[in-house]
Formats: sequence, structure tokens, C-alpha cells
Amino acid sequence: MPKTIARQKYGVYRLFVVGMASNWCGLAHSSKYNYSAMLFCYAALPYYCAAGRNFANNKTKGIMAHTLPALPYAYEALEPHIDAQTMQIHHSKHHQAYVDNLNKALAGTDGENKTLEELMSNISAYGPAVRNNGGGHYNHSLFWSVLGGNGSTPTGKLADAINETFGSLDALKEKMNTAGATRFGSGWAWLTVTDGKLTVSSTPNQDNPIMDIAEVKGTPILGIDVWEHAYYLKYQNRRPEYLGAIWNVINWDAVAQRYEAAL
Repeated sequence: MPKTIARQKYGVYRLFVVGMASNWCGLAHSSKYNYSAMLFCYAALPYYCAAGRNFANNKTKGIMAHTLPALPYAYEALEPHIDAQTMQIHHSKHHQAYVDNLNKALAGTDGENKTLEELMSNISAYGPAVRNNGGGHYNHSLFWSVLGGNGSTPTGKLADAINETFGSLDALKEKMNTAGATRFGSGWAWLTVTDGKLTVSSTPNQDNPIMDIAEVKGTPILGIDVWEHAYYLKYQNRRPEYLGAIWNVINWDAVAQRYEAAL
């Protein structure tokens, strides 16, 4: 065992045992039954030690509990294009449910020790619960990060790549909108870097391009959610209208950062 992990385990173990024993011994000294309580305290010490070892092992063996990321903007920041109520429900209810269900699905499996990206890249090894909820967590985490631009436009290398690949930003939007509008049922439209080139695709449900089962594989740099929960309160069944509006809140600086990291 590496020394740093051993030290971490000892530190957590010591804090747990000392804390538990102190609680009981403090109670014993303050009790009118000092002697009996003290005997109980010391007799129970081996159980504290065993519990402490288990606690320390769980805290240091690398289990990665997934958590809901905070939004970098307020729920109302994307108004009027995406309404605050939709954002609040989408983030705090739908995304939170994906996180909770993913942690439940991974409990007690080797997937507990893997990053979200590692799970996605080998998703064929896992069941539907990990695929659906892990994909939901990954997709939404990316989605929140590329919103909030309020009218920005691509610049630099990303702008050059868009113009070279699609001819113009408007042509890219049209291609993405078509991918999203024609995705039957629920899913996502993606702008992805594949072998250094930009590609547009869509996936069903909560699948994404980094999954090993994806038809078009690559590193996604922009994803647009076309599940009804992403737009129904404001746009009802008018998905194309939602797709047209969402470009007003794309954070192109964030997309550009993802693009350069993917090259």
C-alpha cells in the first residue's frame, strides 16, 4: 500500500476512534453511573477500532460518489430564451435524479472507483441503469457549462474550424437544429471533435459520443438537450422554436475551450 494512502487511512481511523471513544467517555464521566459507564466504554473500544477501520477503508479506497454540479449562473439568467422554472426543475430535479440513481447503480461494483468519463468510454460493460443515468449526468454537466453566453459568437480557432467545416456559423446552426429536430423521441444534438475535425450528430436518450456504443464517436464540445423536460413549459411541442432560441444563450468561450482541449 502506498505510504500516502496508509497515512490517510491512519488519520481517518484515528479521528473516528478517538471521536467515538471521547463521546462515550465524556458521557461516562458526566454520568452518575461513572464506574459502570467507564467499564462499558473501555469494553467497547475494540468495536470502535473495528468500526474505525471500516470507516477509514471506505473513505480512502477511492469510491467516487457523483454529485450535482452547481450552475455558474442563476436559474433566471437565460430568460427569455429558457425560462427560470424550466431551469430550476431541469437542474435540481431531473439532473439530481440522474446523479442519485447513478450512485445507486454503481454501489458495490467496480464502477464506484471510475470517473464519469471512464464509465462512458466503456459503457457497454454496464447495464441500462449506468448507461442511462451516467449518460444523463455527463450530458447535463456539459450542457450547463456551455450555456450563459447571452449573444456571444465563436472566435479564434473555433470560428475558423466552423467556417472551414460548415461554411458559416448559420450553416452549423441549421445542421445542429436539423439533428435535434429529427431525433425521434428524446435525445441530444452534438457538435463533436472527431479525429481533429468537427462533426454534427445526434444520439437517443442519454447516449453521447464518448460512449463506446455511439455511432459517431468523438469528444463532444457542444450538446443540446432535446428531451421535452428541457423546453416543454415554455415551448410545448415546438421543438424547432426551442432549438432556434437556444443559440442566443450559447457560451462560445466555453465551447472554444472544449474545442482546443479536444484537439
